[in-house]
Amino acid sequence: MFTGIVEEVGEVVDVRTDDDVVVLTVRAALAAEVGHGESVAVNGCCLTAVVPEGTEPGPALTLELVPETLKRTSLGAIAAGSGVNLERAVPAGGRLDGHIVQGHVDGIGTLVSRDPGERSDALRFSLPAELSRYVVEKGSIAVDGVSLTVAAVYPDGFGVALIPTTLADTTLGTRTPGDPVNLEVDVIAKYVERMTAGYLQGPGSGTEGAAR
Repeated sequence: MFTGIVEEVGEVVDVRTDDDVVVLTVRAALAAEVGHGESVAVNGCCLTAVVPEGTEPGPALTLELVPETLKRTSLGAIAAGSGVNLERAVPAGGRLDGHIVQGHVDGIGTLVSRDPGERSDALRFSLPAELSRYVVEKGSIAVDGVSLTVAAVYPDGFGVALIPTTLADTTLGTRTPGDPVNLEVDVIAKYVERMTAGYLQGPGSGTEGAAR
């Protein structure tokens, strides 16, 4: 589990294909503290670190992307030189500074526009239609792994307001209109929907069991 509080912006230094797996190498200071098999959120996508047997963690992370990840996230288009938001899994008993983020990307959105202020920016993103019911004003959403508060809801998307720290310490500060972003909606909303579906649809719907 993650919190959506980005620890570092890493740099992708290599992208290679090994059969049907894409292997990313990401230079980052936190790589020295990540062991084999540990989870790291990369632009909001939970990936597993690979440290070859007999070696120690080094200055870069090695991460493997399978076809499912490539299909469902924006990481399939990642290239060397790209910056990526990184966050290690939150430890048990650690602070939940953002919100509950699983690192399971629900869909890909697009930055539609950004309205720069003197120190803050207002950004508007498109949203896949099937995710719109989970997004509410003043609710939480993860955009490329960054925990954000929804400032506005539109028929085809949502808006957020970025503080100076977010602009400086995440890749959202350099995103331009047209850029794709990974989106993860609030998991609590999805569970509530699933658990109440049978009651909301009423007797005879055939889904009553899902509500128990």
